[in-house]
Amino acid sequence: MSAGNATTLRTPFFKLLIANRGEIALRIIRTARRLGVGIVAVYSDADRDALHVRQADQAVRIGEAPPAQSYLNIAAIIAAAKATGADAVHPGYGFLAENAAFASACRDAGLVFIGPSAEAIDEMGNKAGAKAIMRRAGVPCIPGYQGEDQSDSAMLAEARQLGFPVMIKAVAGGGGRGMRLVADAASFPGMLRSARSEASAAFGDDTVILERAIENPRHIEIQVFGDRHGNAIHLGERDCSVQRRHQKLIEEAPSPAVTPELRAKMGAVAVQAVKALRYEGAGTLEFLLDTGGQFYFMEMNTRLQVEHPVTEAITGLDLVELQLRVAAGEPLPLRQHDVTFTGHAIEVRLCAEDAAQGFMPRSGRMSRWEMPEGLRVEHALQSGAEIPPYYDSMIAKLVSFGATREEALIRLICGLEQATAFGVATNRSFLISCLRHGAFARGQATTAFIATHRDELFAQHTTAPNDIALAALLLHLSQPHAPRWRGGRSLAPGFPAPLRFQLGDALHECDVVRDRAGDYVVGSNGDAQRFTLDELGGGAVRFRHGEVLETVRFDRAGDQLWLQRRGVTLVVRDLTWPPPEARAGSSGDGKVRAALSGRIVSVLVKPGERVALGQPVLTLEAMKMEHVHTAGMAGTVSAVAVAEGEQVTTGRIVIEIAPG
Repeated sequence: MSAGNATTLRTPFFKLLIANRGEIALRIIRTARRLGVGIVAVYSDADRDALHVRQADQAVRIGEAPPAQSYLNIAAIIAAAKATGADAVHPGYGFLAENAAFASACRDAGLVFIGPSAEAIDEMGNKAGAKAIMRRAGVPCIPGYQGEDQSDSAMLAEARQLGFPVMIKAVAGGGGRGMRLVADAASFPGMLRSARSEASAAFGDDTVILERAIENPRHIEIQVFGDRHGNAIHLGERDCSVQRRHQKLIEEAPSPAVTPELRAKMGAVAVQAVKALRYEGAGTLEFLLDTGGQFYFMEMNTRLQVEHPVTEAITGLDLVELQLRVAAGEPLPLRQHDVTFTGHAIEVRLCAEDAAQGFMPRSGRMSRWEMPEGLRVEHALQSGAEIPPYYDSMIAKLVSFGATREEALIRLICGLEQATAFGVATNRSFLISCLRHGAFARGQATTAFIATHRDELFAQHTTAPNDIALAALLLHLSQPHAPRWRGGRSLAPGFPAPLRFQLGDALHECDVVRDRAGDYVVGSNGDAQRFTLDELGGGAVRFRHGEVLETVRFDRAGDQLWLQRRGVTLVVRDLTWPPPEARAGSSGDGKVRAALSGRIVSVLVKPGERVALGQPVLTLEAMKMEHVHTAGMAGTVSAVAVAEGEQVTTGRIVIEIAPG
C-alpha cells in the first residue's frame, strides 16, 4: 500500500514526534518505521504504560491526564521535540491537529509540521472563514450565519431569521463537539450555552456559527491531497451518514448514493478549492447531499481523518506516507488519472460507551480484549488495559474490504461477532444491529438513520432459558471458592448451590448441582438445563447442551461476569451476596450522583433553590462530551457538593435535593 516506489523519504527530517496518543499514534508509527524515520512519543500521566509509548524509540511526559495539561499543551510538546532532537511533528487527528497556533509554533521552532500551513489551517479550519472562501469559489453552501456578533440576542435573532430547526456549530472544531441541533427558539439559549462550553473545553474557542438544518441528508466527504508544487488530486468520497450525537460511527467508500458522474463533479469542486488555497497535505471537504442530488459544502478538515483506512483500502495508497512525502517537499507521486478505485470498504468505530444509555461514555479496565483476524483493526489496547475518562471514547476501528459492498458488509459483521471486549461496555452489539438493518444493507442510510430506526436498533436481545442457565453455571464455576472442575464422573453428587443474579434488566434465582455422571444441572422454577463440560480454562468453556457442542468465552471481575455467545455479549451481575452500591445519575432519593468520571463544567443550581423533576442541575464533561445531570425529584436543593472544574468519579454524590 505504498504511495510511491521509494522505500525511504527524500527528507529534511529523520526523527518524527507524534503529538497524539492511542491508535492513531500507532498507525503513524507503522508507516514512519517502514520509511526509516525515528519515532518520539509523548504521553500524559494516564498513558504512561500505553502501547504507543512502548513502541516509540523515545517518549516524553508532557503533563497530567486532562488534555489541556498534556495533549493540548503546545509549549510542552515543542519542548519534547527539542529535548529529543525530533525535527518533525505529526499531529494525528483531534487535539492540536487543526490548531494554527500549533502549526505556527512548530514552524517557528524549526520543526516540519506534517500538515498544511498555519495560514491554510486558519483559513479553512474556521468554519465561517471556510464558507466565505467557498462562496467566492462558487461552491454551494448551506444558508447560515457566520457574523462577528456572538451575543445571545444576536444569535437567537439570526436563528429565527434562518428558521428552525438550526444547527449550532463550533467554528474551530470537529468530531461533533460544540455542535447542537436546535428544534425551536425555547431551547436555543440552553443549547447555545452548552455548545459554547463544549467547544471551549475541546478547542479553546467558544465561537459558533449557525446553519439551517437540512432534513435527512447524506454526509459525503471528499479526500484531497495537495503539494507545494501546485499539484492536487482527490481520492474519491466516503459516506459517513451513520452518526450519533453528530459523530460518525460507520464510514464506507465508495458511497452507495454517489454515481461516477457525481463523484467527478464533487471531486472537481474539491480539487479546485485545494488549488485555489495552494493547499499542502491531506484534507477533507465535507458536504451534505440532499435527496435531489444537490450537495452543499459544510467544512474542511485540514488533517488526516479517522476514517482514512477505507480510502486506503479502495485506492491501495498509504495516506500517512503521502503526508510525510508531501511534508518532505516531494511532489505527489501520482496524478488524477492514476487514481483508481477497486472494491468496497466499510469501517466501524468501536467505542467505550453504553449505547442503550444515550451512548454514555464508559471508562475502566478492559479485562479481556481480543480482536478478530481477517479485518484491518486499528487499536492500542490489550487485555488488562485501562481506558481513561479524559479522552475520546473511540477505542478501535474495524475495517473490512471486499470485491462488493455485500461482501465487505458480511465480513465486517462476522468480524464484529468474533471481537471480544470484556470489562467496559462498548457499542459492539449496536454496530452489529446497524450493519444488519435492512436500510443500511440496501445502502439507504442517511444522517437520520439512527433516529428513524431507533426502536429496531435498540431492540433488546431475547434471553433464552439456556442463556440464563449458562450464566448461572459460569457464575458458579468462576467463584473464587468454587470446587475445581475435573472431567469424568463425580464420586458423589454435590449439594445444590443457590445463585441470585441480574441478567439485563431481569433478576433470576437458580440452583447449580453436579450429578453422578459429572454433568451440571441448573434448575430454576421447575425447569432443569443440563450441561456436559468438555474443557474449562483460559477464559473459555467448551460444553455440550442437548445435541450441540459449543465454546463460549467469558471473564469475571468481582461480582460481574461477561460472556459472549453466538455473537452476543451478556453482562451478568452476581447478587447472591450483593455489596452495597450507590446508583449513578438522577435518583428518586434526592441524591444526584455522577453518571461517570469526569470534570464538572457547570453547576446550574444553588442551595435553597427550588427545582422541578427532570430539571438540569449540573453538567459534567467526560471523553470530550458534555453530559447533563437532572433532578430525580422535585424539591429544594439542600447541598451542592462540587465546584466547577472539579474532577469527580462515577457514583459520587454531587447534589442533594430535599422534598418539599
